[in-house]
Order: sequence, then structure tokens, then C-alpha cells
Amino acid sequence: MRVVKILSAVLLVVVVVGWLAYTFRQAYQPRPERLQGQIEAQQYSVSSKVAGRIDKILVHKGDTVKRGQLIFALVSPELEAKLAQAKAGRDAAEAVAEQADKGARSQQIEAARDQWQQAGTAVELLEKTFKRLDSLYRDGVLAEQKRDEALAQLQAARHAADAARQIYLMTEEGSRKEEKAAAAGKVRMAAGAVAEVEAYTADTRIASWNDGEVSQVLLQSGELAPQGFPVVTILDMQDIWAVFHIREDRLQEFAKGTEFRVNIPALGKQAHLFRVSHVAPMGDFAIWRATQADKGFDMRSFEIEARPLKPIEGLRVGMSVLVE
Repeated sequence: MRVVKILSAVLLVVVVVGWLAYTFRQAYQPRPERLQGQIEAQQYSVSSKVAGRIDKILVHKGDTVKRGQLIFALVSPELEAKLAQAKAGRDAAEAVAEQADKGARSQQIEAARDQWQQAGTAVELLEKTFKRLDSLYRDGVLAEQKRDEALAQLQAARHAADAARQIYLMTEEGSRKEEKAAAAGKVRMAAGAVAEVEAYTADTRIASWNDGEVSQVLLQSGELAPQGFPVVTILDMQDIWAVFHIREDRLQEFAKGTEFRVNIPALGKQAHLFRVSHVAPMGDFAIWRATQADKGFDMRSFEIEARPLKPIEGLRVGMSVLVE
């Protein structure tokens, strides 16, 4: 009986000593470090190049949209007025160009010829008058002043007749090729102005450039939308990744292309495989961390992005991602 008690005491001492040894060993074992990240996705802002009042918002938060699907429409009376003005300018330029191509009308040509003939008739009359006055001057009946006035009137009539002839010829010939080219250039300029306003007008109906999910609707019908202001934001759930912030002494474990397993608490205990796609230093210098005194330097934090190797059902933006 005494031997049994002694053996029991010895066994108890051995168990206690073993438990203490195991406890101390576990206490001095390095604990696994846990890194926590967050899921993010590519975000697109849907906006307009022109300012206007929101007419209709055709999507809601959470809607799935496709590329080319209409997102919202604007109303802009100012653009409609500018378009009408541009079209009027184009019509005027086309009329001028058509006139330059066709030349003067037949009535204008006839009127120019009549002016030339009228000026020629006046020259004939003044030539006869001058001959009579010159004959009287030679006979000493008329003063020289009167003869000189008649000669001046005759010369002026000849110049006027020559000018009328040139106008008639110019009217009959029509516009020069330089004038026609200038008129055609003005037509192209006016057409470009119309096309520009039409392009702005078309941008009052905005469609999505990407497939995705509507995450925010920032303006509603009736509100004013400034130029370039994001009215709707869309998340591309096919372009998704996890973001982690790690110290630079751990970078060798997360080099670009490194694959590692992560846990996503919101999706259960199943592990998922991710691959590092991007490594960059964080821009805020508040993330410097002091090292041990014997190392003598501070460590900076880096941001790494890792993408899942396979699509993960149920993955959402903002979910936590854990790495042991």
C-alpha cells in the first residue's frame, strides 16, 4: 500500500513538471502574426461633359448595369439654343457659297450693262458739247474757262463709263475661284460648329462605359449637375482585389507574384488563394515604425494588392481578409 502511494506521488510530480515544461515552452514560442486587409474593386464615375438639370435617373443602388446601358439624362435649354444658332449660321454660309458658285443673277447683269450704256451715252453727248464749245473758243466767242470745264466733264464721263464697263464685265464673269474657296471654307466651319454642339447635345444622355454594379447615386431628378460631376458611381465586380499594409521587413514574403492563402470571415472558414499583383510604398509618412534599438532605423509600411486566382462567390467590397 505504501509503495502505491509513493508511485502515485512520483507520477503526480512527473505530470506537474511535464505540464509546467510544456506551458513554458508554449509561452516562449513565437505567436503567428495576423495581417488584416480589405476587399476593394475598380470604381467608375459616370458624368457628363456638359452642365444641365437632371431629367431622369434610370438606375438605383445595387442595380447591375451593362456597357451601353442608359444611366441618366439631362435637360439643357442653353444647348438647344446654341444648336439652333449654329444651324442658322450653317444655312447662311451655304447660301453664300451657292451664290458664289452660281454668280450674279441675270437681272444684275442686265442692270450693270444698262449702267455701262448709260455712261457711254453721256460720253457721246459731252464729246459733241465739247466740240461745239471748242469751236466757239477758237472763234474767240467763248472764254477759255468754259472750254476747260467742258473738257473736264468729258474726261470724268469717260472714266465713269470705263468703270461701269468693268463692273459689267465683273458681274458677267461671276465670283473668282478664291471667293468660291472662301465661301466653301465658311460652310465647312459652320458645319463643324453644328457638329460640335450636336456632340455636346448627345452627351446629355449618358450611358455606362463598363459592366458593373451601381454603388452610389449622388444626384436625383431636378437637381443641377455641374460639368464633369459624378452623378452615378459603378463598381466593376469582376475587377476586384485585396489591400494589405505591411512593414518593409515583411516585404520578402509578399513579393510581386507571390501566392498565399487567406481567410474571409464573412464567407466562412474556407481558405482562398490570392496572388500579389502590386507593391507600393504608402504616401503618408505617419506609417513609419520604430525598430529595436540595436537596429537603429525606422521601418516604413508598404501597400500590397493581391487578386484572387479564382472568382469567389459572394465576395463584396469592404469585406475583411485575414492572413496568418
